[in-house]
Amino acid sequence: MARYRLLLEYDGTGFRGWQRQREGIVTVQGVLEEALARLFGEAVTLIGAGRTDTGVHATGQVAHFDVSRPREGWVILRALNVLTPETVTVLAVEEVDATFHARFSAIYREYLFRIVAGRSAMPALDRRRVWHHPRPLQLELMAEAAAVLLGTHDFSAFRASFCQSKEPVKTVSRLDLTSTGSEIHLRIGANGFLQHMVRNIVGTLSLIGRGEWPVAQMAEILASRDRRRAGPTVPPWGLYLHKVLYPGEL
Repeated sequence: MARYRLLLEYDGTGFRGWQRQREGIVTVQGVLEEALARLFGEAVTLIGAGRTDTGVHATGQVAHFDVSRPREGWVILRALNVLTPETVTVLAVEEVDATFHARFSAIYREYLFRIVAGRSAMPALDRRRVWHHPRPLQLELMAEAAAVLLGTHDFSAFRASFCQSKEPVKTVSRLDLTSTGSEIHLRIGANGFLQHMVRNIVGTLSLIGRGEWPVAQMAEILASRDRRRAGPTVPPWGLYLHKVLYPGEL
């Protein structure tokens, strides 16, 4: 058996998330597995580093698969980019040791969230690639509140009610907000994430950024471990799985 590691980017707009579902539902994992089966002539299971939700994009998703008949990496890369939709691109392919696991070997994941704030009209070209917030947001207040989340905490206040993660304690090692032209970019990196954690954090920060909640409320929400105390779950359009790192890559 040979194991291969893929680096992927995709536009999540037309997909029902990463994870393969029942027949007739289009997912990123599903279209890639169909392409791999055509290429290798056997059923292939693809394991991703992160199970992105419906509408969530990726610029740095990592995945792996096993096959019985090895092929050169460049052949796999070119074939997959022909056999998959144009909204999925394979950026790199490499053969790896059998001990490598895209999901369980990962030690760091980083997400990017793009916000267009203070613009009354929704963007036409990026309408499914950014979250449109029509009211202005105060970046300084959001950044001050976000700093509270750095470190190791129980993030139950920001997890979806149907989240299946057994451990709500995560270590956030990066959380910064920057102004980039007409956009606000939030980057958050951690050793793991709960379902909807980033989108719930952004929803909470938006209430602080528009002055409805004080900065100090973020610490209270975090300590409460109560999802009802935090802000709304924002739409998935602005969320990107940006980077996944493994031992030796930091």
